[in-house]
Amino acid sequence: MFRGRFELNIDEKGRLNIPSRFRDVLKGRDDERLIITNDFDKCLVAYPYNEWLELEEKASRLSMVSREAKAFQRFFISGATECSFDKQGRVLIPPVLREHAGLEKEIVVAGMVKKIEIWSKGQWEAELSRSMESFDENFDSMAKVLSELGL
Repeated sequence: MFRGRFELNIDEKGRLNIPSRFRDVLKGRDDERLIITNDFDKCLVAYPYNEWLELEEKASRLSMVSREAKAFQRFFISGATECSFDKQGRVLIPPVLREHAGLEKEIVVAGMVKKIEIWSKGQWEAELSRSMESFDENFDSMAKVLSELGL
């Protein structure tokens, strides 16, 4: 499972060194490939290859006439890129994905249990602040939902 967050730098060629703790999780799954795609929160999301295959299987069962399903597939699925690690533990993030997430130099890589989020540091700080404000303002309703989920 992926947990923790790391502040890193992306190089001028778009290569990002994925934390060794996350690479170790992938090695334990016998497949070190990541699928990286756009996310709806102005960040990127990276899935281990087998997790991605499960997600694609679910997406393939969506209605072909649903506008929402097609919009999801056009944005999320079509943006996906398989990324392998180089010898230094880096992945090359394609320019179109870097542009979507506003990745320039300072990056935050956050473990999200079954996936990894990749943020520009500024976007991450803004999102974390919004999340904390929302949590503070809606604590009672969030606590109820989390309790119903068994957390």
